[in-house]
Amino acid sequence: MAKADHQGCCTPARTGENAEPASAGDGFAASTDAPISAPISAAVLGAVSGAVLGATSEPSSAPTPAPASALHNVAIPGGTSLLGTNNPQIAMDEEGPLRTGRIKPFWIEATTVTNARFAAFVAATGYVTDAERLGDSFVFAGLLPADANEHNAVMAAQWWRMVSGACWHHPLGPYQQTAVADDHPVTHVTWNDAQAFAKWAGGRLPNEAEWEHAARGGLGDVAFPWGDSAPNDHDYFPCNIWQGTFPSHNSKGDGFFGTAPADAFAPNGYGLFNMVGNVWEWTAQNFKVRSLKRNIKQAHADKQGFKVVKGGSFLCHASYCYRYRIAARTANSPDSSTSHTGFRICYDKPPTLAT
Repeated sequence: MAKADHQGCCTPARTGENAEPASAGDGFAASTDAPISAPISAAVLGAVSGAVLGATSEPSSAPTPAPASALHNVAIPGGTSLLGTNNPQIAMDEEGPLRTGRIKPFWIEATTVTNARFAAFVAATGYVTDAERLGDSFVFAGLLPADANEHNAVMAAQWWRMVSGACWHHPLGPYQQTAVADDHPVTHVTWNDAQAFAKWAGGRLPNEAEWEHAARGGLGDVAFPWGDSAPNDHDYFPCNIWQGTFPSHNSKGDGFFGTAPADAFAPNGYGLFNMVGNVWEWTAQNFKVRSLKRNIKQAHADKQGFKVVKGGSFLCHASYCYRYRIAARTANSPDSSTSHTGFRICYDKPPTLAT
């Protein structure tokens, strides 16, 4: 079942019935199969075949290092780190205040996990995602024909549709007419799916403090991974977000309507691509607000067990969802999947790469 609230424009959620109890902490260290009606790449096709044969929601093999050519890991230095901001734009989300803490060194992948890498995981393990098992997933209506699934629109955010058959290898469900791009971020993956992939790869999801530390790229207290200069609709497009009037018109000033390749646009100071824009990224962090203000507590009362997602997506725009900033945050249930949410993984030590 779908639901929506004040943040429904960002991340529509299922009921969250499978959510885990939330816990405190900010991440600082103490010291049904989709119908195939469109072409898909050879890598994805092989993975889909493996999933059908395997028919399991758990990886069936031990972690196997990915080929060296498929991974580009970045060492992130430890030390004093920043979390949040003293200039919150969406106070309801508790973006502030700015806090400091200690971060241990870690390694993180330069891009979000791509369709090709997720296909390799599925081919090796037979893993079946939550969207495939449940039989549907949320799709941005702008990617669909005008009359598609109008009866399945999210009430508080009519630009979202729950589409039967939508999943990672068939992002638009029965409306998919083009091949899935191997180098684009995998989408329609839940937090549960991301956890399964990370375990197979020998890594994990970053917590919120680690994600922000990596996104800042060594620049410190800045709004965006490249600094404080905000993107606009006219001549400055450092990331993949919406340009124009949401949701009726996107000028595609940045060159994209939906997702962009995972390594599109310039990387930040650490060499990380698309830390904001393109797709939301799951973190390991349980979502929790500390405020005692009644309106804030009530706004998030139904998010027990939800997980923090960071970075914004190709649907963000300053006029309605100014969440493509480092300190911005939102949340979703672990069993929710959408056409604009993916993930990247990190490691506690340098990952072993196959040669």
